Amino acid sequence: MFAIYKKEMRSYFINAIGYVYIAIFLAISAFVCCFTTLQSQSYEVSSYFMIMICALVVLIPLLTMKLFSEERKLRTEQLLMTAPVTITGMVIAKFLAAFTVFTGTVLFSCINFYPLYKLADDARAADEYAEIASKLGPNTAIIAGNVIGMLLIGMAFIAVGLFVSALTENQLVAAVSTMAILLAMILFGALNGIIDNYAIRFVLSWFSVLNRFSNFGYGIFDFNALLYYFSISSVFIFLTIRVYEKRRWA
Repeated sequence: MFAIYKKEMRSYFINAIGYVYIAIFLAISAFVCCFTTLQSQSYEVSSYFMIMICALVVLIPLLTMKLFSEERKLRTEQLLMTAPVTITGMVIAKFLAAFTVFTGTVLFSCINFYPLYKLADDARAADEYAEIASKLGPNTAIIAGNVIGMLLIGMAFIAVGLFVSALTENQLVAAVSTMAILLAMILFGALNGIIDNYAIRFVLSWFSVLNRFSNFGYGIFDFNALLYYFSISSVFIFLTIRVYEKRRWA
């Protein structure tokens, strides 16, 4: 399992895909942070994280489209299935590799918030604003909560992309299909406000990843939301395993 994990991590940076993903993610995050906080000199970060979560609809497929599609295209899939590792280990290793790259990029992008702390320090240093400025500044708990929530949503999105990648050998098809599914998962929450039928609203609410993000946005750790995102990830990882178990014995 660890050998496949290392292989996947290496493949992200041997090929251009890892660098392209990181560059695009950091460029978007820097622009969004500048536009939503620095330009308006605001400590409010909710808009930044909401836009970045929506951007994951495009960014996550860049990470996941090659995970299994490339193996099928290069005809190395049989080598994986006959390797001395279980299918479960193979799938989890690929998932963890993508999640590691995603997590590292998200954490590195947090450097965008440094100017907010610098701005608060400068405001406190001004004597005429000292009393007011002492109450101002970015809320670290809210930033941390948003980061954790974003990582959990990204984890669920990666599991979806992993499953879609296992269904096709065309990376473009895998990317576009993943984008469509992730976009639907984002939009399901918005549909709740215009649908009166309770049963339909309940189903849409279960698939909506944004409905359970709100507590993290306030800096509150939500165990139920944590369980939900892990459940979504587990379901799609399980489906991917089933695809390959069926393919092995076909």
